[in-house]
Amino acid sequence: MSHAKVPLPASLAQRYPVLIVVNTLEHPDSIVLRSAEAVGRALQQHGLEVERVSSLDDAEIAFRADPAYCCVILGWGLCEENLPLALHLIQLIRQRTAQLPIMLGMSQAHQSRVPLEFVENIDGFIWQPEDSPEFVAGRIEAAARRYLNSILPPFFGALVNFADTHEYSWHTPGHTGGTAFMKTAVGRSFLDFYGEQMLRSDLSVSVGELGSLNDHSGPIAEAEKNAARVFGADYTFFSVGGSSASNEIVLHSAVTDGDAVLVDRNCHKSLNYALNMSGAVPLYLRPRRNARGLIGPVPRSELMPEAVAQKIAESPLMTDKQARPVLAVLTNSTYDGLCYNVQTTTRELSQSVERIHYDEAWYAYARFNPLYEGRYGMHRGERHADDATVTVTHSTHKLLAALSQASMIHIRSGKVPVKPALFNEAFMMHTSTSPQYSIIASTDVSAKMMDDAGEYLTDESIGEAIAFRQAMVRLGNEVRKRKPQDWWFGVWQPDEVNGVPFADLDPQTLRQGDTWVLKPNASWHGFGDLGRDYCMLDPIKVTVLTPGQTLEGQMEASGIPAPLVSSFLASRGIVVEKTEPYSILLLFSLGVTKGKWGSLVAGLMEFKKHYDSNASLELVMPELVANHGERYAGMGLKDLADAMHQDMLASKLLHNIDAAFSLLPDVVSSPRETYAKLVKGQIEQIAVRDMLNRTVAVQVVPYPPGIPLMMPGEKAGADKQAIIDYLLAMELFDSHFPGFEHDNHGVEIERDGQGGLTYRVYVVKQ
Repeated sequence: MSHAKVPLPASLAQRYPVLIVVNTLEHPDSIVLRSAEAVGRALQQHGLEVERVSSLDDAEIAFRADPAYCCVILGWGLCEENLPLALHLIQLIRQRTAQLPIMLGMSQAHQSRVPLEFVENIDGFIWQPEDSPEFVAGRIEAAARRYLNSILPPFFGALVNFADTHEYSWHTPGHTGGTAFMKTAVGRSFLDFYGEQMLRSDLSVSVGELGSLNDHSGPIAEAEKNAARVFGADYTFFSVGGSSASNEIVLHSAVTDGDAVLVDRNCHKSLNYALNMSGAVPLYLRPRRNARGLIGPVPRSELMPEAVAQKIAESPLMTDKQARPVLAVLTNSTYDGLCYNVQTTTRELSQSVERIHYDEAWYAYARFNPLYEGRYGMHRGERHADDATVTVTHSTHKLLAALSQASMIHIRSGKVPVKPALFNEAFMMHTSTSPQYSIIASTDVSAKMMDDAGEYLTDESIGEAIAFRQAMVRLGNEVRKRKPQDWWFGVWQPDEVNGVPFADLDPQTLRQGDTWVLKPNASWHGFGDLGRDYCMLDPIKVTVLTPGQTLEGQMEASGIPAPLVSSFLASRGIVVEKTEPYSILLLFSLGVTKGKWGSLVAGLMEFKKHYDSNASLELVMPELVANHGERYAGMGLKDLADAMHQDMLASKLLHNIDAAFSLLPDVVSSPRETYAKLVKGQIEQIAVRDMLNRTVAVQVVPYPPGIPLMMPGEKAGADKQAIIDYLLAMELFDSHFPGFEHDNHGVEIERDGQGGLTYRVYVVKQ
């Protein structure tokens, strides 16, 4: 490792036992068993806990459940009985905790029988019964201590060691390690809920030993340098405001008033706020949508110098038509899991800009699995002297293991070398001088986890996602085999690979990146010809399709809108990531287990059963009926699905979504100029039905998909009526189906007391 070792405090070290794998079913007088028990007693005298299992299978189960051991001792007798299984166990340990010491317990007389593959992957032998139990325990303890002192990363290690000293505090925060909370009843409840350890580790910049986030000093600086190495960056900055703050930092470091910025219209709203704050002029890169409404990538043609020049020429906000954009922004992967060939996008955009920013908030794991190689900003591939400088933001908390708001900014210098001290000026604009140290520590830990076991962890997620995808297809096949006209949920993915049906494919084939590439004009993805190898579907982002819409986007006579399915699942404790009219997005993150997705499949099957029988809503969704009895009393689940589907048909909701997002509103003023009018009160609120030719004062962002429909300073003229029609279709749906309202940022709902509602939005006064 590149950072100094940090000792693991005794309070944590005692939680790491020695795992001894020996056949305890042997005769009690067995010399092997007696030796193992004697070593176990000696280890306990050395202050090490011991856990024994009697088989290699049990050892694997124990290790998979909790890899927190300080040393593993394998009895040669068990290993020799099943060499392949023993080697599999050793390899599993090495994949997950590469430095964990593994020792082989045996008699010296048997050493010549140990295969080379074993010798290459263990840390040594302990001779039983030739060496004394005390000597063996000493060797194990030494190896265990070395390992335990390598576990902690720089900042987290410094934090836990400082918190372990139990010093009196005469500095902020004022709760002084939690003692202030003990002075009232409600405070005591807070302390008991979160625990003393969390509060003792809630410290501030006053603790010089821990360094400063704003100055990037001490253990925090070490942690950021270590993360840069792990994630392939020249520099890494830890952010405690989530990727929202990180995106704003990146733009503020590179953009100022009047600068042109190429922006993915698919971008997160934080980037639009950053445009507002910086005074930049946005030139939008338009992503494709398929017939099912899924958001695709920005096509390569949009990134070409000719297309960029045309955007500048056509922008009413660009006074200097010869100006070059200073920055380009792409979202990678998209919300629906589509990943660019970043080497291609970087080469194309580098012809027009000197800086490229990839918002990879949902994609921090990509570097750690070969399936994604070449498809993330800090890729391992070739770098060119004329490449743009690349920045990447990661929401560490989203799909890695970190606390909410944990984020990282990675920088790789290109045409415009980044000076960290100058970049830090933008960083400090958006960073508290009293950051939450637990968030910083979790970011540090997340980097260490991925450094130690990134490929193992991502392999596991990919494997679970593949297993779920294939299980869903097999279930559908079985349902239709029993009854050809029956229905089941679909999954957005290739139907076959090289002529082999998806359900029948070897899972190892599905771990290859080429399997998931969107081949030109392949019918399953619906994006036409994006070019060879330009875009890939991330297998861990799974879109489940509900009946009601064809592959070509045509509405069917009957259907099951996805909001109803998501609401049903939520009532069973299953919460999905995103719900579109006829699709549901699921994320197979590092924490997903077989039991977790098994419950999801069971929940979908339960929905089908209740739908097919038109079970009473009072029985299957009682909370919905309790909250909105006047609307849903007496209805069955199929009744409600039919009503929702017919409502969407009548309002042309799907047609309006497609039409609205295929248009760009008319630009009247920049986001910053419009915001100034908002601050000065030069705005008014009107009904959406009256929006025609009115300039909106706020972002209008429907969730899902979370993409700006309108930006501040834009208006929908008569030729953009579809934008207004889309909002009105959602307004109508919300008034007909209480409990299933849409979430639209920038739109307020006014209720009339009679069950009706009106969408209202702020516009600039005329």
